[in-house]
Amino acid sequence: MKILRLLRFQELAYSRQDKRLALAVKMIVGSKPLNLSLYKLALKHSSVAQETKNGIKISNERLEYLGDAVLGTIVAEYLFMKFPYRDEGFLTETRSRIVNRESLNQVGLKIGLSNIVQHELGVKSPFSFKSIYGDTLEALIGAIYLDRGYRFCRNFVSKRLIMPYFDLDDIISTTTNFKSKIIEWSQKDNHNIDFILKSVTGTQRFKEFIVELHIDGQILTEGKGSTKKKAEQEAAKFACEQLRLAI
Repeated sequence: MKILRLLRFQELAYSRQDKRLALAVKMIVGSKPLNLSLYKLALKHSSVAQETKNGIKISNERLEYLGDAVLGTIVAEYLFMKFPYRDEGFLTETRSRIVNRESLNQVGLKIGLSNIVQHELGVKSPFSFKSIYGDTLEALIGAIYLDRGYRFCRNFVSKRLIMPYFDLDDIISTTTNFKSKIIEWSQKDNHNIDFILKSVTGTQRFKEFIVELHIDGQILTEGKGSTKKKAEQEAAKFACEQLRLAI
């Protein structure tokens, strides 16, 4: 009852914009925010960051960092309980398919973050912000965790993100670790393979890695990705296709 009274008291002080935001958060999260300022911060992209007198830019990046860690833990726990007999490799690969930037970006769009996130695409090229809704979703999860605690946040992730937007059967059937497959092939047929990082370009937040796959000292394929691991997977995938290995 104390919480309800506090919420009613806070709502009396809400501006019209605050009321719209609180309603939007309730629609997405499933409950009214206790601390609306957390959600305001979660929706403030770095492109509209305000700089304090100390030179600190106020944006959602710290909440994004927290939300990334909380999301990874919740998804790991969810998969651990759902698949009690699957090994660590399966769990790791399935989790990565759920929490990768592309998947989160699509989910962020589907739950309506594009309607409420604060950003200014004119500051930089649209390409720089291609993961803006995935980043914001992680920041939102960080805000929910601080506002409502782990149990509420876990229910939000499992019931409002994983269950509606991720077909686990489809993810499992299409999850292939191409790097493991090419390593297995090389060991079976006695080939030497090496993944060599060719270059890293871009900014600290938006990087592109290029990796070459060498087999017996010769370049066979090249892969690109936002992480070294993704670039290696792409190079290995192309190699599997060239070598006509079963995928």
